[in-house]
Amino acid sequence: MKKIIVQKFGGTSVADIEKIKNVARTVIKEKDNGNDVVVVVSAMGHTTDHLVKMAKEINPNPSAREMDMLLSTGECVSIALLTMAIQAAGYKAVSFNAIQIGILTENIHSKARIIDIKTDKLRKNLDNGNIIVVAGFQGVTEDGEITTLGRGGSDTSAVALAAALNAQRCDIYTDVEGVYTTDPRIVPKASRLDVISYEEMLELAHAGANVLHPRSVETAKQYAVPLRVRSSFNIDNEGTLILGVEKMEINKPVAGVASDLSQVRVVVCDIPDTPGEAATLFGSLADENISVDMIIQSYARKAYNTNDIAFTINKEDLPRTMSILDSIKTKLSAGDVKVDDDIAKISIIGAGMIDRPGIASTMFETLAKNNINIRMISTSEIKISCLINKEDAQKALKALHSVFNLEAEESADVKGTLPDED
Repeated sequence: MKKIIVQKFGGTSVADIEKIKNVARTVIKEKDNGNDVVVVVSAMGHTTDHLVKMAKEINPNPSAREMDMLLSTGECVSIALLTMAIQAAGYKAVSFNAIQIGILTENIHSKARIIDIKTDKLRKNLDNGNIIVVAGFQGVTEDGEITTLGRGGSDTSAVALAAALNAQRCDIYTDVEGVYTTDPRIVPKASRLDVISYEEMLELAHAGANVLHPRSVETAKQYAVPLRVRSSFNIDNEGTLILGVEKMEINKPVAGVASDLSQVRVVVCDIPDTPGEAATLFGSLADENISVDMIIQSYARKAYNTNDIAFTINKEDLPRTMSILDSIKTKLSAGDVKVDDDIAKISIIGAGMIDRPGIASTMFETLAKNNINIRMISTSEIKISCLINKEDAQKALKALHSVFNLEAEESADVKGTLPDED
């Protein structure tokens, strides 16, 4: 029985006809290795941005359903063109969108989650010798409504397909050589990691590293799908392998440093210090699928029996968050709501920091030596994050990367500059 390899190519990898032909050659090489191949493709570079721009020119506040109808068309163009390129090289290939396969999602527009994938048609076509090209980023509900998976959705599509097909591995092709210890555009001596754990990659993704979307890593971890991040433009480079931590040999306490400039800090002031207020606040946000990252509650003011609750969210969720807070402010008997978007989250991540004392103090001392003020702190077993002023982000990134000895001997050769959007 042949091994199944799932490959995913993002928007920059299929941005024009020549790049599509290059992707076809990469796909064919894997097929010639004796493997069955399923390819997941994003919309051609900047297509999604162009479609969003047109939609907003027609209607500044388009419905989520119609946006999904519109945005799902981008991938359909890519899969047809790539399939034609593979066929032109003399290989059997067929393209499918999510509806044709049966990539079933929950009934939520713009951020749907995959709940099942029908594999009968896929396996039948693989048995017939076809290379299969699948539209990423999209799904369909049980009653036939088209949905999209949100940012990073094509990564998630690829990993979910690999899990459903029990694939040997899932290769994520992008415009960089792999996963680096930090952003090589900011720190030229960032090191490319040969291997990293699901846990570390997940924390890096949540902390702002844009190579993989957190949902795709979560899915890979859940179903133990080996991931490999590779370059579309240097296919001889093996890139970075992502595995379970139990299969790794941990040599350094910190594997990487990441900064996230996409968050805003929201402070709800003077909330009564009584049971249930935090549940009401965060439950209302959860009901609207708004994810909260860092949370801190101030010490209660005894004279007024109130406290402040500060939390961070993604910038794109701010308008909906403010609308929700406006609607529940009276119910909470809260005071003012303050917003600060002049922030950055800086994080260090490493499975090796478990039971390794002194990591947090080294981070805090390094920031202090560089005159960087810490505004909020959150921790997990393998991550420490600090909220700092946005203007200090690059300085903090460089200082922490240096103090934890993550530099490569030579500067990283980074071909790409931006992550794929979907």
